[in-house]
Amino acid sequence: MSHDAADSAELDPKVPPEEDLEDLALDEDYALNADYVDLVVSAADRGDGERLRDLLAALHPADVADLMGFLSADYREEIVPHIAPEDLADILAELEGSIREEVLEAVAPATLAKALGDLDSDDAADVVDDLEEDKRAQVLAAMPDVERTAIETTLAYEEESAGRLMQREVLAAPSFWTVGQAIDYVGRGGDDIPEQFFDIYVVDPANRPLGGASLSRLLRAPRDARLSDIMEPVTEIPVDMDQEEVAYIFDKYHLISAPVVEPGGRLVGQITVDDVVGVIQEESEEDMLALAGVSDAGRDATMFGIVRSRLLWLVLNLATEAVAVGAIAFYQDEVAKIVALAVLMPIVSSVGGNAGTQTLAVAVRALAAREMNASNTARIIWRELGAGIINGLIVALAMGAAVTFFYHDPKLALTVGLALVANIFTAAVGGILVPLALEKMGRDPAVSSSIFITFLTDFMGFFAVLAIAAMILL
Repeated sequence: MSHDAADSAELDPKVPPEEDLEDLALDEDYALNADYVDLVVSAADRGDGERLRDLLAALHPADVADLMGFLSADYREEIVPHIAPEDLADILAELEGSIREEVLEAVAPATLAKALGDLDSDDAADVVDDLEEDKRAQVLAAMPDVERTAIETTLAYEEESAGRLMQREVLAAPSFWTVGQAIDYVGRGGDDIPEQFFDIYVVDPANRPLGGASLSRLLRAPRDARLSDIMEPVTEIPVDMDQEEVAYIFDKYHLISAPVVEPGGRLVGQITVDDVVGVIQEESEEDMLALAGVSDAGRDATMFGIVRSRLLWLVLNLATEAVAVGAIAFYQDEVAKIVALAVLMPIVSSVGGNAGTQTLAVAVRALAAREMNASNTARIIWRELGAGIINGLIVALAMGAAVTFFYHDPKLALTVGLALVANIFTAAVGGILVPLALEKMGRDPAVSSSIFITFLTDFMGFFAVLAIAAMILL
């Protein structure tokens, strides 16, 4: 440690020796330790650049990206110049979108162009896509022709498609090559060898995949064996396939990598499992947020940005609830006569809402996992409806017993019990049919299903209690 760094450590008793930094950085669950964030903030406040470099160097690039999310914009601006140039590329690839855009503005175009050259083409294109037009032109102009062309070609594909997800670096060999030739070729290295790969794709003279040989299979085969003799069929991914479909194929066939082909069948890149893991997480988070009618605010979102993203759904929910409570207005005389109905109606509505959410979650997951099709849709619908009736009867018996105990009125208990059966059955019907209908219409069932289910269960909860009460109690 230098004298300056040693002096800084004396000024700040929380600063541990350099050899202890890696142990301090992460908790047992690999989450960034809050004390470590405080060390970074303290070093930035003191203007201790050397200490900042030590603190950043002790972290994995993914942890530096995580650190950026815990810091304010001013602190991020302070520490960006202290990131080691050789680590910059990997950190940029790990940053959240809004934070990465901010960090990119603080990096000189020439430095950024050099850093992007260390990334796979898919990650590099993802970073370039976040740049402002002027800076993007400067960065691309500073890059070698081959790397620039690869990034521009990737950006030409639709967002969230296999073309955007793939890396153009791929290892391919002709079918007449022997195992020994392939191994020697990889051993010699070169710019055209991907940094990470799992398979060698065997191609014909038109560069169309004929099959693939995994590295484990390649290393166990005799050196004089031809690649055509040891290759196995591969699952080709069309370049325009949606990334969610790609993730489904990887999961279904347990793939580690797959070749990406253009319409003519020519090999243009590969997708590896690390890219797909990110897609699965991204799609899962989107569906989870969509079910709640919100978007991902992120750690750097503004208060007004959050308000704007959520207000529309709240207003829509308000409108549907206004329609639902119309049932109460229609039967307001009955409510005035039997005050207990006002107490019990929210319970019926709430239980129905929870039942609808349960069915909806199962239906949306089944649709996302392609577990429902024409062959089993009817069976699943009947299963959910049957479960709704049984659950309704059981809950109705429990509720009826409670109402009888507190109000000593068997007719009131029967009213509430029948209303619960009706509402839970309605919840089952809506929970399974609403997402199916939205899927049929080409809409994402995760986005707006919950609004419809809330409306259905609230309306039926109020209406069923009051309508049945009008027949039985009055």
